[in-house]
Amino acid sequence: MRIVVHGQQAFGRAVLERLLENGENVVAVCVAPDKEGRPVDPLKELALEHSLQVHQPESWKTDEALQLMKSFEADVCMMAYVLLFVPEAVLNAPKYGSFQYHPSLLPMHRGPSSINWPIAMGKTSTGLTIFWPNDGLDEGPILLQKSCDIGPDETLGDVYFGKLFPMGVDAMIESLELVKQGKAPRIEQDLGQGSYESWFKKSDAELRWNKPAQEVYNIIRASNPQPGAWTVHNGVELKIYDSRLSDASGEPGEIIAIGDEGFTVAAGQGAIDVKRVRAEGGKVPAKEYTTSSGLSVGDKLG
Repeated sequence: MRIVVHGQQAFGRAVLERLLENGENVVAVCVAPDKEGRPVDPLKELALEHSLQVHQPESWKTDEALQLMKSFEADVCMMAYVLLFVPEAVLNAPKYGSFQYHPSLLPMHRGPSSINWPIAMGKTSTGLTIFWPNDGLDEGPILLQKSCDIGPDETLGDVYFGKLFPMGVDAMIESLELVKQGKAPRIEQDLGQGSYESWFKKSDAELRWNKPAQEVYNIIRASNPQPGAWTVHNGVELKIYDSRLSDASGEPGEIIAIGDEGFTVAAGQGAIDVKRVRAEGGKVPAKEYTTSSGLSVGDKLG
């Protein structure tokens, strides 16, 4: 089977690695355009190491891009972490079409920040979907889905790198096998049962200490490592990363304790033990920040 891999970054590279290990016939690799001053994309790097064709159109919404996809005479295109919009004409050019990885259980959490939102909302489970994309926003028919839990202290990084990334690579390979066997389903999504959320932006990551501590903690977890939950101390932005819930109490936003591992900030109905932060000097242990900044009990954040 002639396969095109379309993707980028570590996830795209991991999918290509598995295909090459399995001896699959990868006829082309499509990667996002290079960015000046940025390292070579890991997927592109691996493709070049194996002397594969690499293509980097600035846009897929052109007749040239359509003709490029047709020129591969591919049986299927595997879309692993694709951010550029690809129109249906290009998606349908391979014999069996194109399937794509999305890190949520569609139709829930359609959109570009589908891992952040369920954590921020306090959900205890999520998953991934391999689907047949169309011109809608993550609205195409479903090929395969896998579920996983979200632990009470797990962060965005924990859920993605520890669960959705490795599960996703396996699911992409499993989906290819289903296509080969002629057993790949196309199950229409019930969009009325789902939701579309846009980017999890900096404004969504702002910590509002008067909210219940559990809600504050969910935002911190959903923002770790990106975009980084933030508050303000002495007029300077302070990002908060590693932390834990606490049953301590005090005035929301007030520093109520400083210990060997960091400091504790009161929120509504509880508090947050902060262990790692980022300020003007970079990411440091919270205890180090208390020393360098002069943070003390009674100070207010926000």
